[in-house]
Amino acid sequence: MIPLGHLAALLTVMAWGSSFICTKVLMEEGGFTPVETYIYRFALAYLVLLVFTIRHIRSRSWRDELQFFLCGICSGTVYFITENYALLNTSAGNVSLLSGISPIFTTLLMALIYKTRVSKGVMLGSLAAFIGVGCVIFSTPLAQGLGMEINPLGDLLALSSALSWAIYAVAIKSLIPHYSTFFVTRKLFFYGVITAIPFLLAQNEPTHLATLFTTPHYLLNLLFLVLMCSLMAYIFWNEAMKIIGPVSTNNYLYLQAPVTMIVAYFVFGEQIYALGYVGCVLIIGGLMMADKYSR
Repeated sequence: MIPLGHLAALLTVMAWGSSFICTKVLMEEGGFTPVETYIYRFALAYLVLLVFTIRHIRSRSWRDELQFFLCGICSGTVYFITENYALLNTSAGNVSLLSGISPIFTTLLMALIYKTRVSKGVMLGSLAAFIGVGCVIFSTPLAQGLGMEINPLGDLLALSSALSWAIYAVAIKSLIPHYSTFFVTRKLFFYGVITAIPFLLAQNEPTHLATLFTTPHYLLNLLFLVLMCSLMAYIFWNEAMKIIGPVSTNNYLYLQAPVTMIVAYFVFGEQIYALGYVGCVLIIGGLMMADKYSR
């Protein structure tokens, strides 16, 4: 039987690995912008959580509130916007691979800030999993054709998204023992949304909010992102970090690439190549090694 913390992290990456389908439908078919899709998704999730946690609005102190503000920006606004704009300035392969460095950043930041020792087994396991992600990403003909190009702006934005997620994982560590997972997640959504509104107001494209009410197909895709990829996923993710810690939890991010590969196989009929299977073995083996030595 899979321990509760690991199960929560596994279910989360399965949801996040599948979320690209709904996001792709909204942006490519519906014309929704990346910022617009992000704000609608997290604003609705926030309102749902508010219903269940409305009696507990404030945190214990202004220091905690500022820390929630930092976590909300890093796990929402900075992460999603830098990643989306990175896609406009470099190849998808570069973005996928560089964003996958987040667990390594998390391990290093934890060691630096909390003065914890990182064992060789954890680093070797993380490195094996990271190489596995690279194998999965570059296993398709499209990715092989793109190769690893050097595009400083886009690559820097992709690295920034990975670092911002790692900062959130480390900063939330001191908060999750003192608050419920629902409260923590609601705070992240609130600060993530309000800090992204200026980007929505600054964009030249028209909004598509009315389209959601006239096209049930788009509304259903958004609801999947809200309920499964935001509400369930973030609650499970924060709970996993509370149980097994930020390092072990964030290592599960390596599984997003193979999950996406498998979903694309069943939904879009994309072929899985030998290098993809090798990548899956490396990822799973690396995760098992990192988890063993992190304990």
